Amino acid sequence: MINRRQFLQQTSLLTTGALLGSNTLLHAVPRATRYKIGLQLYTLRDPMGQDVKGTLRKVSGLGYEEVETYGYNWGKNHQYLGYTPKEFKQILDDSNLTTSSGHYDLDKFILPGVTNDDLKRYVDQCIEAASVLKQETIVWPWLDPQFYSIDGFKKVAQTLNEIGERTKKANLQVAYHNHNFEFIDHDGQMGYNIILEETDAALVKLELDLYWVSHSSPLKPHDWFLKYPGRFVAWHLKDMDKVDRDLHTEMGNGTIDFKSILPDARLAGVKHVFVEQGNNLKADPFESVGQSIAYVKRELIKNGTL
Repeated sequence: MINRRQFLQQTSLLTTGALLGSNTLLHAVPRATRYKIGLQLYTLRDPMGQDVKGTLRKVSGLGYEEVETYGYNWGKNHQYLGYTPKEFKQILDDSNLTTSSGHYDLDKFILPGVTNDDLKRYVDQCIEAASVLKQETIVWPWLDPQFYSIDGFKKVAQTLNEIGERTKKANLQVAYHNHNFEFIDHDGQMGYNIILEETDAALVKLELDLYWVSHSSPLKPHDWFLKYPGRFVAWHLKDMDKVDRDLHTEMGNGTIDFKSILPDARLAGVKHVFVEQGNNLKADPFESVGQSIAYVKRELIKNGTL
């Protein structure tokens, strides 16, 4: 809620904008961050495996407002880390956290011996669970090495379209999360291009990992956004170690120039951002995720970058 002074300031700017034109208005009105700062919970997989409730309370206490889930156990158990979707939603509520997306094991359902009916049943389970959590996006997070080929990525794209048809009917969406292997050259083609070109933009979105793009892509993030505007509904924010580029590090400690990338959020289509650090955490991992969100707030939000 804004106070009286802020209201008067913004009213003045709106009046000025009306006189000067809409383009001027867009530049005149000060913009707070449009994002809740999220955390991919896989970063804290060790403490999550020991104490889900306590870990989520700490995450909230550090200033994170939403999380991205992992660890959904499909089948008869139908659980997130030992809790039913309803129970897990209550834990999030009690911790003042929301969740907009989750990583689900969709990649396992294109392996040999798995039928299309198996895939449909699993997707329906994911939709049911994600709906209980009030998530918007079901994320395909990984790919078995046997699919690191042109035909393999075409199979992924085809499957993503099928999943997208199913999620759309449930008012959800599917997104693909990249690593480094999507940028391997296959006779002049990259898997990432194949996924983007052969999926329906209305059905399939992307969750772009800025670390892996900086690490392995021949194109800079800005080039991807220009070529495929609006496709990237979420970003993973993690930094690259200054000594060993195969290691992650806390936000602001590494080599990635986030201040040059993040202004492209509107072009990219970003709706959610998640801090992640998959390795190289401090002895106390909460210190790492605390340092990262402090950097995001101090250097990226306060100065208007994000």
